[in-house]
Amino acid sequence: MTGKKFRLKSREEILLILGGEDADIKALERGLKVQVFVRHHPEIECADLTLKGSPAAVEKAVRSLRGTLEEFYAARLPREEARPSLAPPLPEGALYRTPYGEIIKPRTDNQKKYVDAVLAGDLTIGIGPAGTGKTYLAAVCALRALRAQEVKRIILTRPIVEAGEKLGYLPGDIADKVNPYLRPLYDAFYALLGPEEFRALRADEIIETVPLAYMRGRTLENAFIILDEAQNTLPEQMKMFLTRMGMGSKMVVTGDVTQIDLPDKARSGLILAREILKKVAGAKFVTFSAGDVARHPLVGDILAAYEKWEKAA
Repeated sequence: MTGKKFRLKSREEILLILGGEDADIKALERGLKVQVFVRHHPEIECADLTLKGSPAAVEKAVRSLRGTLEEFYAARLPREEARPSLAPPLPEGALYRTPYGEIIKPRTDNQKKYVDAVLAGDLTIGIGPAGTGKTYLAAVCALRALRAQEVKRIILTRPIVEAGEKLGYLPGDIADKVNPYLRPLYDAFYALLGPEEFRALRADEIIETVPLAYMRGRTLENAFIILDEAQNTLPEQMKMFLTRMGMGSKMVVTGDVTQIDLPDKARSGLILAREILKKVAGAKFVTFSAGDVARHPLVGDILAAYEKWEKAA
């Protein structure tokens, strides 16, 4: 259980939120399964609410309270003042602005080719070493599509190579068990949204994280779907994933064929997909190299050194 404070700054706000005989705040408690404790400060005509419940429920309740107050004040302003202020336009070539003001745009030619393919097509496969921006840029494109209302939700998935006994012995429910494996996907969305908004979108199932094995039998419509670490899929899993695409959906597959954790590396679904899908016009492949690494400059040198060593070996 978590707790969060919310201040009502005037008698008007108190009456609006609590309602007659606290009827409105009690309805919010029942509807969102939270507890709300009210502390009045009559000397300064305000009140503090303490909301307690599950993190997701508390976040929903806080957003509901904020929305009610924003609508109330917007209705009282003249028409011109009530219009929400527009964010400044993005610079040319930029894709996204984070809540912290950081401008995101492709840094290399291959990154630009990749982004262009994702924005223009329905299936893009990005293959290359770690740190080249495959997953991060896919997340950026997914959020652009969500904000433009081109899709209704974002689905993030990964194969879990250790599925079976090792996964079963981890504590908690299925979400707790797979959390360590999906964590790298969360990192990109934390950076792009901030942790609070990311948690809220997950709580509302606008962003869904799911192990690849749990995708079977689903048809995903109006969704932006990202499959990460695809080098660890089997051919059957890759086929299952690609055939989940429904109307109005877009898929991005990312992976690094130098980091295959399968016992039989030749059975990687990502490697075989390049051969199987090479004549499918709607499938676009973009290959990254060490020169596209966007992490610490030393990472590119490390990758190049390992590539040289592997070729010699």
